[in-house]
Amino acid sequence: MKGFLNKKIKRIRRYNKLRKKIQIFSLFRFVVFRSSRHIYGQIICSKTAKVCVSACTLEKKIKNTLKYSGNKEAAVFIGVLIAKRALEKGIKKVSFDRSGFQYHGRIKALAESARDSGLIF
Repeated sequence: MKGFLNKKIKRIRRYNKLRKKIQIFSLFRFVVFRSSRHIYGQIICSKTAKVCVSACTLEKKIKNTLKYSGNKEAAVFIGVLIAKRALEKGIKKVSFDRSGFQYHGRIKALAESARDSGLIF
């Protein structure tokens, strides 16, 4: 249990340190959170601290199209959907906030699919 807490505390510290830098340089923040079963993505305006665009694997339409919502396939789907919704609202340039998670696996798949779909970060 001690190892898990240390791992979680380290992730939160990385997240807080990175978030301060991101808020200075960018107007919109693309925040990603992953759990063992789901993946969430949000684009937040740094000035107003309000969510402009969001998508997650818990949405009914997405849940019905995917077999399992905690894999890379789901992450790619969410990345494309977030990019599509952001471009509809006129948001093109964002900074990527990975919430302290390593840029690997599902986080990487989500980021690359959002980039391929038109978001710039």
